[in-house]
Amino acid sequence: MKNSFLLISLIFAVLVLAGTVLYFIHYRDQSRIKAKETGILEIRDTETGKVLSVWPLDEHDEFAIEFIHSVNISPVRETYRIENGSIRLKSVRFYSFGAGIQFDLDENQELSRDGDAMIISGFSSSYKELNYIVGTVSDHVLFINNEIISLRELAGSNAHITILYR
Repeated sequence: MKNSFLLISLIFAVLVLAGTVLYFIHYRDQSRIKAKETGILEIRDTETGKVLSVWPLDEHDEFAIEFIHSVNISPVRETYRIENGSIRLKSVRFYSFGAGIQFDLDENQELSRDGDAMIISGFSSSYKELNYIVGTVSDHVLFINNEIISLRELAGSNAHITILYR
């Protein structure tokens, strides 16, 4: 009888210990997952507030919006990075100066070249949201998480969209 009591006590102690270990392993894995899932990038119809699409993004992830400049008729790509829970403009890539293209550099900005393209980097501006009007003549394209998304197909031509990170 004494041996059975010891055996049952030992089995109970092993089960409690195993349960505790499994709980902490699960808890540690869940907190690692939660730490990685810092937020989402969301595109909304500005006028209705309807959510058109969302993508998971972590701190320091990047995305870009590319469009054809209406005056220069050449591509402009604005690259953004998630920093401190905000959207920060990282760089602007373009092919010629003209109306609406920055030509004076602010402090800490630099102009570099990549073949025929010019790139301005070193921006300090951060945004809670971005607002675009999707092109009617040419599309706006979103580059995110190895995907290329036509904003014209997503929202429609001439749609007013808001891009925000939350």
